[in-house]
Parts: sequence; C-alpha cells; structure tokens
Amino acid sequence: MAMTLEELRKLRETKKTDLQRRDAEGKEIQVIVGMGTCGIAAGAKTTLDAFINSLDENKLVDQVLVRQTGCMGLCHSEPTVEVIVPGMPAVIYGRVDASTAREIVTKHLVGRELLDNHILDRPAADIMK
Repeated sequence: MAMTLEELRKLRETKKTDLQRRDAEGKEIQVIVGMGTCGIAAGAKTTLDAFINSLDENKLVDQVLVRQTGCMGLCHSEPTVEVIVPGMPAVIYGRVDASTAREIVTKHLVGRELLDNHILDRPAADIMK
C-alpha cells in the first residue's frame, strides 16, 4: 500500500530522531543503564524506555548519549544508572524506576542538581581484590 506524503514526512522525522539518539558525536552527557540479567529482571528495560521518552519530551536527544552496559556489580540496587555530566561528579543511581528516570532527566540533566536519595557508592577498586 502506498504512503501519503504526510506519512512519509512523519516516518522521516521518526527515523531522523532514532539516528540522532544513536549518534555519539558531540554528546558529552551520558546516561548508562545497567542491562545485565539482574538489571533486566529488576525492570531496566522500562527504565531505559522512560529515559528515552523523557529525553524526547525535553528535547535533549541531540545532547545526551544513552548507552547500555552489563552488570555493574550492584545487583541488590538494580536497575542502576550511571550519569555523566561535564562539570559534575559522575554518579551511579540505584533502584531507578520509570518515575525516577524522568526525575533524573528533569533535575540532574536539566536542573544540574543531584538526587541524593538515589545515589549509590561504588566499592573502591582496592577493596574489590
């Protein structure tokens, strides 16, 4: 079935946004979602989707790189998310559900304010041996 011109334009915009989302070029802000088995079991897929939707809503797709990583070793606090913003400390948040993901976007990424009640400590490398 043939598409109308309007449908084609809409499809082009959707694909352009998808490509912008994947492009790492010039993006200094990173959101890294733990997608190991433990994270996925705890709901990390919903968390990831909430970040993507919230970044779209806040028109931040071209400024923030959203990546996935394996287990960060903090299984008891999954879903875990690391946030890297230039000029701020890198932070790992724990138990990040969809509403916390939206809060991270509005408060941390837009407002440049840490969400103290969700910050986790990563064990120091010297005690991990």
